[in-house]
Amino acid sequence: MLACRELDDALGLTETASECLQESRGGRNVQHRLVGLLRQSVYSRLAGYEDTNDAERLAQDPTMRVVVGRRGGPERPAASTNTMSRFETEVLTQDGNVEGLGRVNAKWVDRAMTHTAHRRVILDMDSSESPVHGGQEGASYNGHFGSTCYHPLFVFNQFGDCEGAMLRAGNVHSAHRWRDVLDPILSRYGATGVRRYFRADAAFAKPDIYEYLEERHVLYAIRLPGNEVLQREIAPLLRRPVGRPPKRPVILYDDFWYRAGSWDRARRVVAKVEWHRGELFPGRAVDQGGKYALNWTRLSCHRFVANRVRLSLFVLAYNLGNFLRRLCLPKAVKHWSLRSVQVKLIKMGGRLVRHARWLIFQLSEVSVPRRLFQGVLDRIGRLSPAPS
Repeated sequence: MLACRELDDALGLTETASECLQESRGGRNVQHRLVGLLRQSVYSRLAGYEDTNDAERLAQDPTMRVVVGRRGGPERPAASTNTMSRFETEVLTQDGNVEGLGRVNAKWVDRAMTHTAHRRVILDMDSSESPVHGGQEGASYNGHFGSTCYHPLFVFNQFGDCEGAMLRAGNVHSAHRWRDVLDPILSRYGATGVRRYFRADAAFAKPDIYEYLEERHVLYAIRLPGNEVLQREIAPLLRRPVGRPPKRPVILYDDFWYRAGSWDRARRVVAKVEWHRGELFPGRAVDQGGKYALNWTRLSCHRFVANRVRLSLFVLAYNLGNFLRRLCLPKAVKHWSLRSVQVKLIKMGGRLVRHARWLIFQLSEVSVPRRLFQGVLDRIGRLSPAPS
């Protein structure tokens, strides 16, 4: 968490809450700043504590006290379970604040992208399943997943950042309200001049999506569901290769122009067929796209709007961890997943030594040696703006 707070300060992340969120609390009894409460919500989730029930213990944790930045300094505890619960279910669910969390996330991604070399942005859209086990508002049975769930929609870029998310009822179509999620993201990048690409699976193979992207000059690849016409087009690729199959798969491609009955024009389709050793039938796909998977958090509040807030907080926590992973890890551990970052770097053991003017954290070198941790801090330091 100490490294996360350094990165937070270098990019000015949680401070954006004061611009995007409305503070409804007032009076002398307010002991925790809105920015500090947001830090506690996000950092706790990144550390693996998904519920406010854990706040009572985390409020006494020396690291949490320091990274939250509570009034009165690190000697005072962070926010309690009751305070965190009110913050997430009352303050953040107010009109404007749910959308404000989305604006916070957009600012976070923009600031991370300013430190990322790129000439194009590739946006992957996909829906996911978030099972529930109670009577939550908006939860419904989904026949595709075979469970009672929510059906959230996500958009990621090619660097793994979550550009946007929307919580939806469990029984809606995978592409339901796709434009509400995609529009603000494409608008942000439209002003930067970078090339924009879009990828999605067969659930988004809809003429209105094609036309929307073509009007905005967004190149796209969307997977097509198979049919007899497409099968005939790729029939030559489906003949088993002659001879002993090699160890590496045989991959064949073809492309052709195709117009479905509901389309206003023909569009280029790319087919990919893979023959693997030991398999009788080929793996085939008429492919215009790809898919990105996400592990979602538990959405256990009763009210739908409260679960929207929980999902938004999870997205912020995910992005903070992903920024740390892709911008700050030294080359030797650049391959670490977000889970590795959480287990090896965030859940690091340590001891606090108090002095009159200093708090010293003595950290274990079991998984992360001193040189590696210093490398993380050095990379964070290079992200900080130059002093004026």
